[in-house]
This record gives sequence, C-alpha cells and structure tokens, in this order.
Amino acid sequence: MASQRTVTDQVLEPIKWIVRRWDLGLLLVAMLLALSYEAPPAGDLDAHISRLLTGEQFDFAGWEIRALVDKLTHTLISPQRYMDEQGRHDFVLDYLELVAEIQRVEWEIHRVYTDPAETDPEAATVSLRAQLEELRKTEEAQQILAEAILQEQTSIVLVNQGFGLLGQELPPIGIHFTPLPALLIVSARDRIERISSLGLRHGLDAAQREAIEGQVDTSRGVSSLITNIGGLSAYPAMLLESSSLGWVAEVTAHEWTHHYLMPLPLGWNYDAAPETRTINETVASIVGKEASRHLLARYYPEFLPPEPEPEDLEETEEELPPPEPPAFDFRLEMRRTRIQVDELLAEGKIEEAEAYMEERRQEFVAQGYTIRKLNQAYFAFHGAYADEPGAAGDDPIGPAVQELRARSPSLHAFVVQIARITTLAELQASLEAPSEP
Repeated sequence: MASQRTVTDQVLEPIKWIVRRWDLGLLLVAMLLALSYEAPPAGDLDAHISRLLTGEQFDFAGWEIRALVDKLTHTLISPQRYMDEQGRHDFVLDYLELVAEIQRVEWEIHRVYTDPAETDPEAATVSLRAQLEELRKTEEAQQILAEAILQEQTSIVLVNQGFGLLGQELPPIGIHFTPLPALLIVSARDRIERISSLGLRHGLDAAQREAIEGQVDTSRGVSSLITNIGGLSAYPAMLLESSSLGWVAEVTAHEWTHHYLMPLPLGWNYDAAPETRTINETVASIVGKEASRHLLARYYPEFLPPEPEPEDLEETEEELPPPEPPAFDFRLEMRRTRIQVDELLAEGKIEEAEAYMEERRQEFVAQGYTIRKLNQAYFAFHGAYADEPGAAGDDPIGPAVQELRARSPSLHAFVVQIARITTLAELQASLEAPSEP
C-alpha cells in the first residue's frame, strides 16, 4: 500500500506542479495577447468611435505589460508562503487601513482646493501632499503582497466550493489595484441596448466626459455615457482601490467568474446579445456576493455582516405596527423609471422618453443621488447587473437566474449549469425542466 501511494504521488506531483505554475503560463499568454491588436472592420461603429477618440483611449497594452511583469516577478518569490494565517490576516487589514488613510488625505487636499475662501491651495497643502507621497510609497511596497494574499484566500474559498482541479482553482485568480479606465457605453436611442463600449483614459473630468459624449451622440445619432467602474476582467483583473474588505472580496470573485466563464458558452458569447451579457453579469454578481461572505467568515469573521433574520410574520403583525416605507427608495424608483422608459421607447416616443429620464434624473439628484446623466446608455450598462431590482426594470432575467441559483444544490453546480445557457429562452427552459432525483 505504501509503495502504491509513492507511485501515485510520483505521478500526481508533476501534474500538481503544472497546475500550480499554470498561472505563470497564463500571465505569459496574456502578455502576448496584450501586444496584439485586431482592428474592427472599416465603417464599423467601434472603428468610428476609436478614430473619433484617438488620444483619449486607455492604454490596455501598456497596462497589461506592467501588471504582468509585476505579477510574474512576485510569483517567482511568493513571500506570502512564509506567513502564517494570522500574519496574512493582519497584513491585509493593515494595508486596507493604509488605503483608508490615503483616501482621507486625498479628500483633505481636494477639500482645500475646492474651498472658495482658500487663496493659495498649493501652499496650504504642502504638508498634506508630502504626507500623501510617503503614504503612496508605503502602499506601493505593500500592494502586491496584499493582492497575493487575497488571491490565495479567495482561491481556497472557491476550491472549497468545488471550483478547482487537484486543489487549485482554474483559472488562477489574478487581481491588481489600479486607477481604472473610464468606460464609454453606447446605446441605440430607440431601445435600451449596448451596441458599443470603449475604455477611456483615467482621470476624465465631468466637462471632458460631456464633450466626448456630445461628439459620439452627434456623429452617430446614439445615446452615450462615460461611467466609472469598480472592476474590469482584464488579466490580472483591474480593481478599484478601496479600503472596504467586503467589497474587495466581492469584486475579486466577481471578476474571476468572468475569467472562469470565458471559454464556456455564457462567456464566449458575452457580446453576442444583451440577454447573454445580463445573464453573465448577474451570475458574476451572485458568485461575488456568496464567495465574499465565505471569505469573510473564514479569514476575517469580525467583518462578516450578520445574516438577515427570518421574520415571524404572526408575531410582527400582533406586536409591531406596520413599518413606514422609506421616503425615497433608490432601487424601487430606478426600476419604475426603467419600466416607464421601456414603454415610451416601445411606442416610438424617443424624445418623450429622454425628457422623462431628465426629469427623473433631477429628482434623483434632489434626493441626494448625484447622477450626472440618465439616458439609454445608463440603463444599458447598469441594467445588465440584474441580481437585485433596479435599473433592469421588468427584465425577467435577474429573477430567473436567482431562481435557478435557489434550486441548485451548490454554487458550483449552479455555475456549471448556467455556463451552458446564453438566452432567456434557454434559462426559462432549464427552470421548467423536471429536477433530477
């Protein structure tokens, strides 16, 4: 028996080594892909917008090369291997506290520069800017190790959920905190549908965004919006710098889900149809939320929010008065807005729909939600995240995906099943099919 185990170990060890080093191979492949560029056909909308916005686009190739070199260098050393679990826990929390301090100092500098009573903001912020520079140097030294720890912790959570081979998650998790590109979303005006998108350089202010949107809208008769994003499934995945552990854990798993689905029908056909994109994004949101809770429960239980307690309806009715509805429910109001816009567009009332969206935008702003622009492109982007009610309106995809998850015995079983589904009809058919005994 001992001899048999030795032979088995000898056979499996090279395979395990290959799996462990698969991430290095993927990094190298991603680097090669980053150096290639496939131009869209002449006259295509994407090509037109690319020509129109030459000089404003995000340099994905340059970013990929820099990020991949950093990741490859760190992977060869992997200092996190020599840290115990408590040391990893403390290092990540210290890093997030550092990020919070950076954000606090940046806000103080911003406040000084926007204070109309301050006559010389540059002089007034000398010490703050020096402090920020030192904090950034410390952050730069710690960032890639914090990323590596979070990657490995997320990996263990996903493997325990059934995603993996020989104890390794596939594909390997890769994240990098970075200033993110702004995303240009283009929708048709007569319907809510994302027909084009383009990553633009980081740091565009509101006036620059308005000018670019005006160019795109006027030149092609479309509805466009430049929006900020919290993550992007490049490799490694781009993550917005944040001090929120729960949010970082959620977005890490969310973006990894896009990587996992990429070679499967749901990922391969991401841009084939709006409903495929909505299914994909909703699945990624569900995985992100569930994996985040598992990660917090295992490694950072002090940050795990309590599960909502089931209500005792009889006791509630007898002992408590009915709760008063909130003065303004953002998700509910956004859902109502989307439904009305869909109805107006279905009737061909484009101008009326756009006037209505502007009226509603002003109401949202009055309620404290600073939405710069509410248009078809806004709903085309935000409506794809249908795991919760809101910008998706009456789209049945979100509830159907949620129902399929509720029926699935595990998160892994849910993802494996839905990875083969690319249309609403297929999704509904899977719900109508009799469950296996």
